[in-house]
Amino acid sequence: MGVYAEVIPYYEPLEKILEREPRGIILSGGPASVYLDDAPMIDKAIFEQNIPILGICYGMQLTQHLLGGEVAQAEKQEFGKTEIVIKRESKLTEGLPEKMTVWMSHADHVTKIASGFELLGESDSSIAILGDIKRKIYTIQYHAEVTHSEYGRELLENFVFKISQCEKNWAMGSYLQEAVEAIREKVGSEKVILGLSGGVDSSVAAVLTHRAIGDNLTCIFVDTGLLRKDEAKKVEALYGEHFKIKIKYIDATERFLTKLKGVEDPEAKRKIIGHEFVEVFNEESKKIEGANFLAQGTIYPDVIESQSVKGPSMTIKSHHNVGGLPKDMKLKLLEPLRELFKDEVRTLGLELGIPKEMVMRHPFPGPGLGIRVIGEVTKEKCDILREADDIFISELMAHSLYEKVSQAFVVLLPVKSVGVMGDVRTYEYTGVLRSANTIDFMTATWSRLPFEFLDLVSNRIINEVKGINRLTYDISSKPPATIEWE
Repeated sequence: MGVYAEVIPYYEPLEKILEREPRGIILSGGPASVYLDDAPMIDKAIFEQNIPILGICYGMQLTQHLLGGEVAQAEKQEFGKTEIVIKRESKLTEGLPEKMTVWMSHADHVTKIASGFELLGESDSSIAILGDIKRKIYTIQYHAEVTHSEYGRELLENFVFKISQCEKNWAMGSYLQEAVEAIREKVGSEKVILGLSGGVDSSVAAVLTHRAIGDNLTCIFVDTGLLRKDEAKKVEALYGEHFKIKIKYIDATERFLTKLKGVEDPEAKRKIIGHEFVEVFNEESKKIEGANFLAQGTIYPDVIESQSVKGPSMTIKSHHNVGGLPKDMKLKLLEPLRELFKDEVRTLGLELGIPKEMVMRHPFPGPGLGIRVIGEVTKEKCDILREADDIFISELMAHSLYEKVSQAFVVLLPVKSVGVMGDVRTYEYTGVLRSANTIDFMTATWSRLPFEFLDLVSNRIINEVKGINRLTYDISSKPPATIEWE
């Protein structure tokens, strides 16, 4: 929305919050129950500061609980799409239709409304929207911030602009200049190494850091054996030849696959890949005189999903950028994208002059095919998956669908099934096509790709890729599923 915002933990002291002079405060959702002894609480005095507040889900229940309302476990718990009805006009619901389909995810709900609040909206089984108009405190039971909720952005814009009176003055152009200066100040004349995978995050981090310190950056391209087809050639052509960034190629395929042999647990695989990645960097850094920094393309969703802050937020999965680093790592970390969401990273990439086809490239996870080959990872499985994935992506591009979806890839299951090809019985792996649409990669819906297109892709993969004789299409949204399978 072009408004500067920070995410802070619930236990931040009130005086530190007030030092920021916030125009508005949002209390987020969370998995806890307000009536339990270990429930995360905030300073009740926050409601007396004449600062507009919006409570979402747990934030709603906490607000009502602290201000005299009551919260209890719901007899009819709501998870998923739910219709709500607006009961009364307010600044929060201005311009919204009377009925909306929204995303609910709660086991508890408000059973008694706190004094001063009015009912603004409801579903069949719960109070959906409340407002204390005089004090500018609003609460909603549903998740307006997820892509599944209709008119969610409009409701949030009402809170940000009409109620909190924020100004649209946060632009990526100014962030770029600040980021360049911050990198120069932190690094000085020291040298930086960066793991360049060809993905959007590491690529933007590389070009941004190169803009700041030039040849004091050396990018190390580690071929883990878990990368996409022809990845090394594409990276060298764009970032080495076009942007003139120093790139060192390391073939560590055998090293990674040996470490992964026999490992099936997703978290264990992530940790192994992350650890080996950093070990390679430690070894290579000794060969680069003055290299004291390791730059990474860590972005904000990586940080949020990997953290479990004092208990209330549940760790979804560790990211190798933030979860696999050994404590004795010799290099200092430089994470220039750590405060940005994926859409902001793409905007920054365009500001830096990276070609649109690379900036709009779908995300590729740090552990690579290691978490798309479900179960044990082998070279054979990776080779099968590389070919299948390349067909899926190339057909998306050929049918002008690639930029209409946010992330698409193939997953290889550790499941074999019987098939028939040319009157010969086969017993091969099952592949899964996965395609998701999202704005921020925190929530996503599955892509409604045409059946004719899916039919074409399925036929090509099964006919051309030896090792796959069956394909399925994943129609799960995030939440409750994640975009990646592991």
